[in-house]
Amino acid sequence: MTITITAFERSPDRGKGLARDMRVRWALEEVGQPYDVRLVSFAEMKEPAHRALHPFGQIPTYEEGDLALFESGAIIFHLAERHAGLLPDDANGRARAIAWMFAALNTVEPPIFDCSLVQIFERDEPWYEKRLRAIDESIRKRLADLSRRLGDADWLDGAFSAGDLLMITVLLRLKASSNILDDYPNLAAYVARGEARPAYQRAFDAQLAVFNAASTG
Repeated sequence: MTITITAFERSPDRGKGLARDMRVRWALEEVGQPYDVRLVSFAEMKEPAHRALHPFGQIPTYEEGDLALFESGAIIFHLAERHAGLLPDDANGRARAIAWMFAALNTVEPPIFDCSLVQIFERDEPWYEKRLRAIDESIRKRLADLSRRLGDADWLDGAFSAGDLLMITVLLRLKASSNILDDYPNLAAYVARGEARPAYQRAFDAQLAVFNAASTG
């Protein structure tokens, strides 16, 4: 059965690979599964047909036969459980990789995403600078902890896993919006290793092609 995911018809990230369908594309490339992409407009994302797949009217969604999923982390976990390449074979290693998946989405991503929202929606508010400093402090605390744990290892826990895939996509948002990763050289190198993976490159090129087509269409 052909896998179909949804993605922005016109991504607000302007082809930088930050939209969350990028995570799913990357995971599919890592496990060698072909897939189709259905592009949706912002208006279509709020229509009943799309909300039947994603109750919050967002992307990505995942369809395979009679299975429909939403939330990028859940989709990647589904793929990792069913295809080799994203979770270790041993039970303890799998459990640790899954813990890193949760850490990426629940611990590291929230302040990073909040920073993006504040810069877009609160720039003209009187509390903007104070709010930004507080978020920056929170981000740096998370990065310091992560940097200390990673040390000089290539990946978070042995071989590359879904935990690394999600963590790197979270950190990429920082790379696109600030120079903060430069203060954590091992994390900057970690992100670069992820970007250098052939599966990442294929996924990035596919997402960028959508943006380029929308820009010239």
